Amino acid sequence: MGEQVKEKFRDSIGTIDESGKRKFIFPKKPKGKLYNYRTYVSWFLLAFLLAAPFIKVKGNQFLLFNVLERKFHIFGFPFWPQDFHLLVISLLVSVVFIILFTVIFGRIFCGWMCPQTIFMEMVFRKVEYLIEGDRNKQIKLEKQAWDSEKIRKRVTKWVVFFFISFIISNVFLAYIIGSDNVLGYIKDGPLAHLNTLIYLLVFTAVFYFVFAWFREQVCIIVCPYGRLQGVLLDNKSINVAYDFVRGEGDNGRKKLRKEENRDELGHGDCIDCKQCVQVCPTGIDIRNGTQLECINCTACIDACDEIMDKSGFERGLIRYASEDNIEKKEKFKFTARLIAYSVILTILVGVLITLLFLRNDVEATILRLPGQTFQSTETTVKNVYTVKLINKTTEDIDDVEIKLISPVGEIQMIGGLMNIGRQGLKEGTLFIEINKKDLNSSKEKLKIGIYSKGKLIETTSTNFTGPLKIN
Repeated sequence: MGEQVKEKFRDSIGTIDESGKRKFIFPKKPKGKLYNYRTYVSWFLLAFLLAAPFIKVKGNQFLLFNVLERKFHIFGFPFWPQDFHLLVISLLVSVVFIILFTVIFGRIFCGWMCPQTIFMEMVFRKVEYLIEGDRNKQIKLEKQAWDSEKIRKRVTKWVVFFFISFIISNVFLAYIIGSDNVLGYIKDGPLAHLNTLIYLLVFTAVFYFVFAWFREQVCIIVCPYGRLQGVLLDNKSINVAYDFVRGEGDNGRKKLRKEENRDELGHGDCIDCKQCVQVCPTGIDIRNGTQLECINCTACIDACDEIMDKSGFERGLIRYASEDNIEKKEKFKFTARLIAYSVILTILVGVLITLLFLRNDVEATILRLPGQTFQSTETTVKNVYTVKLINKTTEDIDDVEIKLISPVGEIQMIGGLMNIGRQGLKEGTLFIEINKKDLNSSKEKLKIGIYSKGKLIETTSTNFTGPLKIN
């Protein structure tokens, strides 16, 4: 009888050992065509991330998310709390786009564009390789006693990690409170803004913890996106995948031996070198199939292609492919599910673009003064109102006048014409007086126009109260 083979199935994540303790991963330094492409993409995204809060468009920060003062700049265009509906639709567009992209390409965003992956693999991991060396040297250093070499390398790495984390914290702070404020704080010195410095150090500690210790656990445990794969992916989704048909053959994988006919023996092209496992930043074996830890970083593709070249086999044993493509040789098709997502995405994008074009430059709010009743004479009725005008543009709006469009009446502005600076806010008080004969009810709907230098720039409405009309 032949030897019985006991199959082992994966029942735990790659960062946990058999005793349940954390197992640190020491991935081999990746190299190859796809890694080079990913490096170029990362350089561009890092440059954009670091520069965006310091770029100005017509005096506006390119990207600003000041939740404290409720000021937002998207690509240089200012947005206010009154534009919240645009934010909601934008988030819906993003969610549907991510769903559509995931259904087609899996978790490719994580490997190519996610800030966590870019900082971890393209910044902190590179620093680690520079100071501690590649995989084997890092493993040796980990097991090594705390001698002078280990102390020197570890302390150097920790100091560099902390410095990079501090820079990232300053950049993220610029996104929140504005780059001008951050540069002003730096010029004034840390002692002049101790509270801000404390917040910075807290965020620095968080970033340091994530990139120095927590690392790939963010993608495996914290990030909910990986779990979306379970409900979004199907056999037609394109992922970083192992061609098990070609790799396993009839009798499974086997180490490569000279002058051996693998086809006759029924063995696949996988020579079980485990290079794909050693380069994986989340510690998985891609040969086990699609897994939630896989971030589609393509490191295993480059590693496998290099081995295939050396072994004389065709490249692509690990590649971007769907399960149906591997098993049935089916090409990618646009299914009814993808068409439905695409239609929804197109509609949402159309609605967003339409609302952006219809977005007013001035937001006007006119409300009756709380606690005040109308004033009535023999012929007229007068109400007092508070007015709030927000200039959403990057230009000053001068000679602002408020006029009653319907019904016929008069508006008296306290203080006369107003000037609203760019992205400014003006508040004031006004009286509206209407002849009793022009009122149709005790609660009349008024249409009011906001004019600048005689040109209508916005319309709004409010309620006007008066005495009950007795027919």
